[in-house]
Amino acid sequence: MQTQLADFIRNTPEGREADEILRKCVHCGFCTATCPTYQLLGDELDGPRGRIYLIKQLLEGQDVTEKTRLHLDRCLTCRSCESTCPSGVHYSRLADIGRHIVEQRVPRRGLDQAARWVLRELVPRASVFGAAMKAGRAVRGLLPTVLKDKVPVARASGPWPRPRHARRMYALAGCAQPAMAPSINAATARVLDTLGISLQEAPTAGCCGAVRFHLNDQDGARGEARRNIDAWWPAIESGEVEGIVMTASGCGVQVKDYGHLLQHDPAYAERAARISALTRDVAEVVAGEAGQLRAQLNAKGGGETAVAWHAPCTLQHGLKVRGVVEQLLAAAGFRLTPVRDGHLCCGSAGTYSLLQPEISHQLRDNKLAALGAGGAGIILSANIGCITHLQAGTSTPVRHWIEAIDARLNGFPL
Repeated sequence: MQTQLADFIRNTPEGREADEILRKCVHCGFCTATCPTYQLLGDELDGPRGRIYLIKQLLEGQDVTEKTRLHLDRCLTCRSCESTCPSGVHYSRLADIGRHIVEQRVPRRGLDQAARWVLRELVPRASVFGAAMKAGRAVRGLLPTVLKDKVPVARASGPWPRPRHARRMYALAGCAQPAMAPSINAATARVLDTLGISLQEAPTAGCCGAVRFHLNDQDGARGEARRNIDAWWPAIESGEVEGIVMTASGCGVQVKDYGHLLQHDPAYAERAARISALTRDVAEVVAGEAGQLRAQLNAKGGGETAVAWHAPCTLQHGLKVRGVVEQLLAAAGFRLTPVRDGHLCCGSAGTYSLLQPEISHQLRDNKLAALGAGGAGIILSANIGCITHLQAGTSTPVRHWIEAIDARLNGFPL
């Protein structure tokens, strides 16, 4: 795709990156076939190809309108289009650049502006979010459905093994997961402990930055990345900790991108790239110890259980971790039921379910129908946002897959 970037963007790092991405696009339209919003709405501007044209126009200096912003807002950034694209178009980065410019050119007002401010300032602060979640649970029955859906019933996390192994890793606690589902990181710590790895959390690490970044506070997101790097670096530099484990695939995508986000920061670029390289999804870590895991599971025994697996977009399209969890679950004696359109988004997409509820709920209904078609008694996923979003639409238990492994290894209830 030929471009003639406007003066305001031409010789900037963002302009050069956008120009490179645009030139890879060959207009083929393969991406529209796997775009959830295009499938629902049938509008070319609500598919990747149409949004690329909109971004191209604004980068070339054409007028930016609220209509432009609407179509970019409707994008889930699920990155299914990137998995489909034969030309390797990095659509998500182009969308980030385009949205940032639109935000500056067409300021938000009223309730839209207020809602985004609240989400940007509340969710990334773990202590504030935790207090809000505690208060929400106290009055859960009185909350409107849109808020009640985001307040899951509390579940016991169980014990966290003390550090006792030579091999140690850090887990990111993050912002929302400690309050919504502390059982996930605790289950991860128990599973890794049985595999000879001690898991810890760095006390001063916090939100990965994804919430701020995708609400167009990109400078704030970079600040959160720097704070996390500072929290992890001493143990990484000394060799005390060998890597960073992500139990929420949405956070994993963001942290894996720290090297890109801070590439122009002379004080952090090198460390950010190192952190990104050392960051792995928990599935990759457990798969690396698959032999020992199988031995432990064989010793425990247990019957076959049917489960439905939902691969989050951030896991399969963002981190490109595909088929790994399925193999681990099969090794643990779980039978995975068939799920149609497994590549499509469930509609959670971070804050999207609150900002675009109609589209989000349609996608959730479609996803739950697909997950339920095989008759499984439990749904497993790999991201706290997807888990909470899906659970709000079904009575079938929705859990993190690592909790299912923990149940087989250590007997903790699902």
